[in-house]
Amino acid sequence: MTQQVKRAFKYRFYPSDEQAAELSRTFGCVRLVYNKALEERTRAWYGEQRRLSYVQSSAALTEWKKTEELAFLAEVSSVPLQQALRHLQTAFGNFFAKRAKYPRYKSRKKSRASAEYTRSAFKWRDGKLTLAKMTEPLDIRWSRPLPEGAEPTTATVSRDSAGRWFVSLLCEDTITPALATTAAVGLDAGITSLVTLSTGEKITNPRHERRDRARLARAQRELSRKSRGSANREKARRRVAKIHARIADRRRDFLHKLS
Repeated sequence: MTQQVKRAFKYRFYPSDEQAAELSRTFGCVRLVYNKALEERTRAWYGEQRRLSYVQSSAALTEWKKTEELAFLAEVSSVPLQQALRHLQTAFGNFFAKRAKYPRYKSRKKSRASAEYTRSAFKWRDGKLTLAKMTEPLDIRWSRPLPEGAEPTTATVSRDSAGRWFVSLLCEDTITPALATTAAVGLDAGITSLVTLSTGEKITNPRHERRDRARLARAQRELSRKSRGSANREKARRRVAKIHARIADRRRDFLHKLS
């Protein structure tokens, strides 16, 4: 029996200079709107014991755009900003339901740089994705095809610490659940071996960091010598992040194939 589910398909893409600048501005605006809305909600909750709704936060966003200080918020697509408010609403819903801790502010250096576009904020035509405020489609590397006939309902663009760009497309997909089985295998994670099965089989730990250990140590030494806040330090930090990303990619690929 088949089931209709929503699945996200993640791809790497290479933006032009104009697209990268537009997305970087959008990331900054999304983070600012999220933090400012969180600040308003925190003030209302702890100062007046009053909850602010998404509708009230959205109305406040409209007023922020009219001020001289925050007029630049109107220069990027409004959809990612509205989605940031919806994510904050979800975070507070989980907090009040005691499913999560109190929402935290997004950090420019530590938080994930991302922006979510719904169907009204991008154009999907002939297998090409064009985001709002852009004239050219994204240069996506289609490492695997989307489900036949599927059209994305949401596109989430992100940039990791190594400066790589990714887009995640949420689509409807049809799956066939796996057949039930009575067989069971126990797993025990270890150090010398990655996993030991109850059948006695051992999966060797590939130790993916060994291949880049010397390169990583050298890059980290170079990073430690750079002055804080300098452009050279940012370049050195990016080199360290790229090495870590390579190690993480190999580890993720191995675990995916193993599972």
